[in-house]
Amino acid sequence: MKKIFLPLFTSLIIFSYFTILPVFASESNYMWSNKNEIKIEDELNNSNNITEQKEKSFSSISTNNQNLKIESGSAILLEQTTGQILYEHNSHEKLRPASVTKIMSILLIMEALENGIININDNVTCSSNARSMGGSQIWLNEKEKLTVDEMLKAICIVSANDCTVAMAEHLCGSQEAFVQKMNEKAKNLGMNDTCFKNCHGIDEDGHLTSAYDISLMSRELLTKYPSILNYTTVWMDSLRNGKSQLVNTNKLLRNYQGCTGLKTGSTSLALYNLSASATRNGLSLISVIMKAPTTEIRFSEAKLLLDYGFNNFSSKSLAKSNDIVKTVNISKGIENSVNGVFSKDVSIIISNDQKNNISQKISIPDQLNAPIEKGQKIGEVVFSNNDTIFCTVDIIADSEIKKLSFFNISNSLYKYWFSLTRNK
Repeated sequence: MKKIFLPLFTSLIIFSYFTILPVFASESNYMWSNKNEIKIEDELNNSNNITEQKEKSFSSISTNNQNLKIESGSAILLEQTTGQILYEHNSHEKLRPASVTKIMSILLIMEALENGIININDNVTCSSNARSMGGSQIWLNEKEKLTVDEMLKAICIVSANDCTVAMAEHLCGSQEAFVQKMNEKAKNLGMNDTCFKNCHGIDEDGHLTSAYDISLMSRELLTKYPSILNYTTVWMDSLRNGKSQLVNTNKLLRNYQGCTGLKTGSTSLALYNLSASATRNGLSLISVIMKAPTTEIRFSEAKLLLDYGFNNFSSKSLAKSNDIVKTVNISKGIENSVNGVFSKDVSIIISNDQKNNISQKISIPDQLNAPIEKGQKIGEVVFSNNDTIFCTVDIIADSEIKKLSFFNISNSLYKYWFSLTRNK
């Protein structure tokens, strides 16, 4: 039996090598390239010649033509998850932020907690410098100690200047060193309109920022440290065993559905400022108002922007990571096909009148040559509406396909014949 089997097996290997491989080798070489050398393009949803359209950044939706009649000096409406701008009015004008400054101070405190530099139950002492702060405060004295948790309550709910300085000194040794970190963080976030001179927001020459920059640091705080909502959504609380009552300065918490914060600020020079955040039906918005003439106007215009956002925009998912887009044939591979899947999750914020008119154009070859690596780009999908391209998403291979070789064929044939002999 062995004398017959071995020559037969050898003959089959030789036959396969000289007959199967030449057939594979004669096939066309379809490979994805960054120059879009693609043979087959599938159109879905009646997409019209998208490749001729000019792709634009979808980080901003032009809404300056929307007549919202904003009286305040500056304003912006930002979607929290994507960072898309839904409305802006003088958004880069450099203005005095007042206590909205504390968003950056809170951001650095949360970052220190995240990195284990401080603990939420650590005791914080009050210096004479911190005690001397005017404006909003809880009247700290140098003999008492409050925890980081209690300090955050006082800063977020009643905008306590003394607690803000105490935390700055606790973290960096001095307010000056803390302010340096504030400016470094601002630079890292792309807050190019900003220069901080203090950590609390009391008027000081050169202490300036913009509505746009405030929206950036607000978004960073809310998206990276969502636990801050445990403080910014609190309307009333107390400290010192109930002896010190805290009432939030942000009135939207009481009268605006879905409000999640964030920070008020006002001085005689800055006038009335507000960074207001809210979430409804899976849509999270940040509305920033600066230099409002009255406190009533800052709240009413923040609400106006939020209403505008919730009434006119919604979040739409375009792609889910690993969802199969198309199965592609493989030439010269040990497998004859591979699934092309979306490389990532993609969602956009889109106006309600456009959300049902999104088309997608899939560019992917019908056939590729092995080898194919798992995660290799093999195509792309372009999502668009009329002349606007929202985004382009890569299609990647969901598995590795090795190239067919003499060794692969031999190994496969051996396994096949070995299984036959065992079955007998």
